[in-house]
Amino acid sequence: MLATNNAGKAREFRRLLAGSGFELVTPREVGVDFAPEETGTSYAENASIKARALALATGLIALADDSGIEVDALGGGPGIYSARYGGDELSDGGRTRRMLEEMAGVPDERRTARYRAVVAVAQPDGEVRLFEGVQEGRIGRQARGERGFGYDPIFITADGRTNAELDDSEKDAISHRGVAMRAAAEYLRSISA
Repeated sequence: MLATNNAGKAREFRRLLAGSGFELVTPREVGVDFAPEETGTSYAENASIKARALALATGLIALADDSGIEVDALGGGPGIYSARYGGDELSDGGRTRRMLEEMAGVPDERRTARYRAVVAVAQPDGEVRLFEGVQEGRIGRQARGERGFGYDPIFITADGRTNAELDDSEKDAISHRGVAMRAAAEYLRSISA
């Protein structure tokens, strides 16, 4: 089970686990009402809350992630609040515009940022294992690219393109979620062998 109903995340997770022998199913796809409150103060706590709740509710191994963007000029924020940055009513595009407005006067050398993801794998007995991935980059001055989701159109990679300009395989090779999921997939193979 994949502890999200976010279509973008589900697509990305399925891509990352393709060929691993595992099939991911979301709560919505199997009619499970799933909306645990993310009350943690860290990515690890929030990912664990979601994974453990879904594993206990379904009796199946569950994966969850919590991720965010950490912008140095914003004191490391929005961090775990990335999905709610600027208010719950904002879309991905609205949050991106808000960040660009807040960063308008910040010089290029101070626009460093990173994506961070923690993937939790929970077993039905409540045991949870955690895997972390980080992607370093910087915040651009305008949105570029049509792919990805979240802050991808303004997150500039080491080669000067945004995450939204990368094709799926390029993004998966370097992304925070890709790094964490490769480690999680290795763990899943080890416990199912």
